Amino acid sequence: MMKRFSKEESSWIFYDWANSAYSIIISTAVFPLFYKAAATNAGVSPADSTAYLGYTVAIATFILAMLSPILGTIADYQGYKKKFFTFFFALGVIFTAVLAFVPSDQWLLLLIFYTVAAIGSAGSNVFYDAFLTDVTTEERMNKVSSRGFGFGYIGSTIPFIISIAIIVLSQNGILPLSTTVASKIAFLITAVWWGLFSIPLIKNVHQRYFIEREPKPVVKSFRRLGKTLKEIRQYRALFLFLLAYFFYIDGVGTIITMSTAYGTDLGITATNLLIILFVTQVVAGPFAILYGRLAERFTGKKMLYVGISIYIIVCIYAYFLETTLDFWILAMLVASSQGGIQALSRAYFAKLIPKKNSNEFFGFYNIFGKFASILGPLLVGVTAQVTGDSSSGVFSLVILFIIGLVILAFVPEPKAGEVSKPTIV
Repeated sequence: MMKRFSKEESSWIFYDWANSAYSIIISTAVFPLFYKAAATNAGVSPADSTAYLGYTVAIATFILAMLSPILGTIADYQGYKKKFFTFFFALGVIFTAVLAFVPSDQWLLLLIFYTVAAIGSAGSNVFYDAFLTDVTTEERMNKVSSRGFGFGYIGSTIPFIISIAIIVLSQNGILPLSTTVASKIAFLITAVWWGLFSIPLIKNVHQRYFIEREPKPVVKSFRRLGKTLKEIRQYRALFLFLLAYFFYIDGVGTIITMSTAYGTDLGITATNLLIILFVTQVVAGPFAILYGRLAERFTGKKMLYVGISIYIIVCIYAYFLETTLDFWILAMLVASSQGGIQALSRAYFAKLIPKKNSNEFFGFYNIFGKFASILGPLLVGVTAQVTGDSSSGVFSLVILFIIGLVILAFVPEPKAGEVSKPTIV
């Protein structure tokens, strides 16, 4: 399967394979359950612990959203992109491993270290996404980006299966381990998997497009950033896409990060949640690749319409959830589109930007996405505390998808070899 991809493309794709272990085990599955149990044992109510997790995600995304455009602008200079990527990657791996050594009754300390690990993971992804312009051509971006997400979902099932097996066997007394220790082993497995499969990217992917180094690079970077901020609204296609992305990716990110805590509040057992999330990963992989293939036939924009529409259905259906079967149906709907919508958004944006400024523009891509991710978790958190019902918060995300869908309709389809150019809007 990978023979159809160059060495650079394959190495880039494998970082999704590596980092997605963090996404499923830490962001979505094991850590939220571990944290919820720790908070409950400390006397924190379910609604409050869900809210605190939402606030933590909001804080982490705010910090990264502030840093991304600045660091991205500096990283456009020759040789800096890999250095910034490696720093955030190492930060994420180290603090993911550190989670295994935090006492299980220290729920606040768990959230603090989780915040640092999340910054490392999301920060490395900013520069990883920007490397897409270096490893492939515009004609292949949909295919390569979708294959990255597809391999990420498929690859992450391996450490996820191992982690679930250890946790379930410990719960049933087959392994002489407590559930707490089993969960901590899952954190270590994640760190090792992430670090090991990141080696191909670090070794084989290089910054092909860049700005030549010059004296006072930090000062010059701030000047370039300021100029871009003043002119960004003049890039009509780019600005409209970022605006649409801001709204629809908010709902996508919130549903991914809050799904486990939401399921717990609905009374779904930890074992059932882990099984559902595993199957979601298995289903999401092929669907992400399918989105890439369909985008080549129907265009990426039309497939984004499909993905957003499915998420609107997800939000409406979530409001009426009552049983574990309902949660299964919801999870499969999410699995059918979450990888595709993220992969095609990344490729769509990459086609619109100047390649030598890819880090700077992906910094804005990240800031739009991350600021959106602040709103969603905060909305769910506040609604959960005010109403005592998480379903209302999920349902409220419908409006964000609808706004994103409407704005996207005004974004032109990018053409090969043509980047967004300043136009008066």
